[in-house]
Amino acid sequence: MTVKIIVGAQWGDEGKGKITDILAEKMDLVVRYQGGNNAGHTVVVGDKTFKLHLIPSGILYKTVTCVIGNGVVLDPEVLFQEMATLRAQGIEVSPDYFKISSIAHVILPFHKLLDSKQEADRCENKIGTTGRGIGPCYTDKISRNGVRIIDLLNKDRLTKLIRQRNWETILNTNLDIDGIIEQYHQLGLRLKPYVTDTSLYINQAIDAGKNLILEGAQGTMLDVDHGTYPYVTSSNPVSGGACIGTGIGPHKIHQVIGVAKAYSTRVGEGPFPTELTENMGELLRQRGAEFGTTTNRPRRCGWLDLVGLKYAIRVNGLTEICLTKLDVLDECKSINVCTSYRTTDGTVLTELPLDYDEFASCTPIYEELPGWESDISNITDYDHLPPNAKAYAQYVSEQVGVPITLISVGSRRNQTIHLLQV
Repeated sequence: MTVKIIVGAQWGDEGKGKITDILAEKMDLVVRYQGGNNAGHTVVVGDKTFKLHLIPSGILYKTVTCVIGNGVVLDPEVLFQEMATLRAQGIEVSPDYFKISSIAHVILPFHKLLDSKQEADRCENKIGTTGRGIGPCYTDKISRNGVRIIDLLNKDRLTKLIRQRNWETILNTNLDIDGIIEQYHQLGLRLKPYVTDTSLYINQAIDAGKNLILEGAQGTMLDVDHGTYPYVTSSNPVSGGACIGTGIGPHKIHQVIGVAKAYSTRVGEGPFPTELTENMGELLRQRGAEFGTTTNRPRRCGWLDLVGLKYAIRVNGLTEICLTKLDVLDECKSINVCTSYRTTDGTVLTELPLDYDEFASCTPIYEELPGWESDISNITDYDHLPPNAKAYAQYVSEQVGVPITLISVGSRRNQTIHLLQV
């Protein structure tokens, strides 16, 4: 029995979906523990590309049970759309192998309207949300005004919960409240076969000796507590969030796997010390297909930031790293890696500053490494990598003090190099 957490070690979009998909082959359960449909995982299997927003990546294996934990905020309409898309691609989502927490909170149409309104009202201080209603839904959850999956099944309770929020006043618009109540009650009845006490289900699986992956969305630097606040998501992608979002104790966790790109990307607003705004940034964006799975927004691109990566190792307790998209650097004659920051007064920092203004003003201090200028996308044996590619991976591992156990050199399952350590 083993329980692994897979965590994004940067600003999200690190390739967690592919890593989960690879490791899920030997798993019994894959559990999503936070976030909503504001993030996506892209998995390429053969000539098929699967874009997942809510359902865990393990759904592509018939032997894996997928679970949406209590820490997720769920948009039922999006979930059913995703199920229909998977069905059209030959993947059936059966209640026997797909479970939803009865106490996960529900994203309602009001949340999406409020999300867009709040973002518009911020004017020059936009966060860069996806407008999917995630933040307002988590706000209702924390203020004890939320609607949970279990509430959808009780129409009287659902009516009371929705009516008490006075959404028409909040949004300053006329709304068909009765129609929305009926719609979401019916969606709840459609969800009912999948709904269960997932904390009990997961703990029973662990007690029975099953193998589990707990899968997060977004990344460490977008964590609402430990990220670059306020330019963060509304939940806890860090490893600690996995226990809260699934209802299991921390003593049951065996491995915490961090996923990091060989460079850095960020979507939305907020500080990004290693951002490249000209030719090299565009090269990384095009070679890495750096466009959001959910929104198709172009991602901001930059060199690998070891200060941020060491921070992620600390707050997550990472036991290993999967280094993804190493092949994107194939054309680089030389590669910069950020090893520290310089503040406006000339101070050199080797740890991530928590003060937003200080972090936003930091400039990166780079170590320049030689590139390999050759195609590595078909290499599956570490020993066959060009010497400079191996040296790059070794440098990263040595600098952060954590072994690299997997290197991804492309989006497909077989474009992967497995190794115990670098």
